[in-house]
Amino acid sequence: MADLLEILEETQEKSSEEKPHYHGHRKRLRERFLNEPKAVADYELLEIILFSASARSDVKPLAKELIAKFGTLAKVLTADGVDLAKVEGINEAAITAIKTVQEASSRLLLSEAKAKPVLNSWVKLLDYCRAEMGHLKNEQFRILFLNSKNMLIADEVQQEGTINHTLAYPREIVKRALELAASSIILCHNHPSGDPTPSRADIDLTHQIIAAGKPLEIKIHDHLIISETEHYSFKSNGLI
Repeated sequence: MADLLEILEETQEKSSEEKPHYHGHRKRLRERFLNEPKAVADYELLEIILFSASARSDVKPLAKELIAKFGTLAKVLTADGVDLAKVEGINEAAITAIKTVQEASSRLLLSEAKAKPVLNSWVKLLDYCRAEMGHLKNEQFRILFLNSKNMLIADEVQQEGTINHTLAYPREIVKRALELAASSIILCHNHPSGDPTPSRADIDLTHQIIAAGKPLEIKIHDHLIISETEHYSFKSNGLI
């Protein structure tokens, strides 16, 4: 890490261009992050993310404003672009920087979930589902398709709905499983209310999908309901 900092310092010293007043702050913050990432506060980490979006302004006030408005760094990263755009001082480049970090995090979690049979990496799968769905304002119904070795082969959103309702079609789900040569599936949807407890409609739909898949030997491993901080497993609670 020391060698990396020396290289960066040498590169920066070659420039004789006058630096803005916050240049020293940016340099010190980058160095502190590279030496001890965990010691950097959430708003400072957000500052670093925003550096590339604004080369000629101090982004510390914007970073603090975003944290104050949305509550946490995680909520800033998962905020809808439309909501981010309402914050004074933010521009398209800043929104792009923020959403790029979110997408990179999502892909990392998906890669980890795919690395092993899903049933052996359940925590990683839940982390991925929460990152993808836990923050959404409307319900979304997605299907995780598994092969005969229980490896995740596809993750697809089947339907998107309103704040408290989404439709799912058992025959379409089974048809798609056949197209992907999937042996089993995991159903997954979110509850924007924060309460992952299944409704009667959730339970009935799950049983309909199980019935549709049974003649074709497509197994329903579980139905997960995701909220921002919790989840509900049909299998763990004896509903499958």
